[in-house]
Amino acid sequence: MPKSYEFPLTFVAMNEEKGFDPTHNPWKTVSSQPVYENPWIRVREDKIINPSGNPGIYGVVSFKNLALGIIPLDADNNTWLVGQYRYSLNEWSWEIPMGGGPMGRDVLESAQRELKEETGYTAARWTNIMRIHTSNSVTDEVGYVFLAEELTPGDVEPEETEQLVVKKLPLAEAIAWVMEERITDSISIAGLLKVARLKGL
Repeated sequence: MPKSYEFPLTFVAMNEEKGFDPTHNPWKTVSSQPVYENPWIRVREDKIINPSGNPGIYGVVSFKNLALGIIPLDADNNTWLVGQYRYSLNEWSWEIPMGGGPMGRDVLESAQRELKEETGYTAARWTNIMRIHTSNSVTDEVGYVFLAEELTPGDVEPEETEQLVVKKLPLAEAIAWVMEERITDSISIAGLLKVARLKGL
């Protein structure tokens, strides 16, 4: 095990021996103030007391949709990636098919819609393989990743804001893209590595 991980693990073990309770919240919220909202996100600023007992502020971004990622996989272990230019990054990004699912709507139904919109494919077999927090220091966003199998091709139905490039490639090559940092999106990385483990790659 790398040395950089030895201290944190030892520290956690020591605290567990002393009755460490992972359900105890050491943060205290004094007040909460909305500062910005649009159709997709809400931003608030909280006045807080931090775990050391000192006052401070904490900004939190809340998304109005769930984050959904889908890894389509055919009988020959091929998958599909979606490429697009991401405005927030100001660069091109290769990702698994993904999108947002409205709160309160069936998550699987939303994932099925996203796969159809971005790749044209439908799938007869769906497996929810992952729940993920995308960037938990600044947002409470929750994501889910599905494995979609037994695929049937069809026509793509992209949203008007999307200019997408869809690429078919072996799953092993997609995993290699993760390792080569050609894929940097967190949901895509986590989902592809989980599927690699599930499929024994």
